[in-house]
Amino acid sequence: MSECDSDDDVPQLPADTLAVLQQFYTEQADRERQLQEAIRQQDVGKVELEEDWNLSQFWYSDDTADALTREVLDVAGPGGSVACLSCPTLYKRLREVKPDTCRAVLLEYDQRFNIYGGDFVFYDFNSPLKFSQPLEEKSFDIVVADPPYLSDDCLTKTAITVKFLTKGKIMLCTGEKMKDLASRLLGVQPCTFRPQHTRNLCNEFRCYVNYQTGLS
Repeated sequence: MSECDSDDDVPQLPADTLAVLQQFYTEQADRERQLQEAIRQQDVGKVELEEDWNLSQFWYSDDTADALTREVLDVAGPGGSVACLSCPTLYKRLREVKPDTCRAVLLEYDQRFNIYGGDFVFYDFNSPLKFSQPLEEKSFDIVVADPPYLSDDCLTKTAITVKFLTKGKIMLCTGEKMKDLASRLLGVQPCTFRPQHTRNLCNEFRCYVNYQTGLS
């Protein structure tokens, strides 16, 4: 078989499919340029990072991010502290509206979020007490956790981190199916508020707390 014959056997994508792929790669390159420029200018407020489904990331809707932000700021108070475990969309909204006297930290596996500098703490739930920077025990007025996976193992290890960091108040956003384990591990109960995401999820999602709340 000649080299020309071999080339003829290689499948060719239709022109419209190639155009879609080219547009995707162009938009991806544009987003990366915008990200690097925002980092260079230290203007991370303009950065919009895409969900990484390989990391089981699903962003909150704007209404949900707003509601959760109001709740945690009310609980923590203007001089309080908030730890966000695996919930970067909540942290982003907190960062935009919180007073300077309120401390907010993002514990997250996805290192794209190191754009937030000292507020970013690399966190892998498989090593629940290992952080990329020192965090003291019981140092946050409220800890909000949104474990990436709906599994007993993930929630159990996340609970270790939550109980280490919180002074007492806990908010957990996870699936309805995790209700009993969440109650046993963290003493949380579902509230009437139901978090929504920018993409519809197959699993019923709930918000759990261990304190009296008007969140609805």
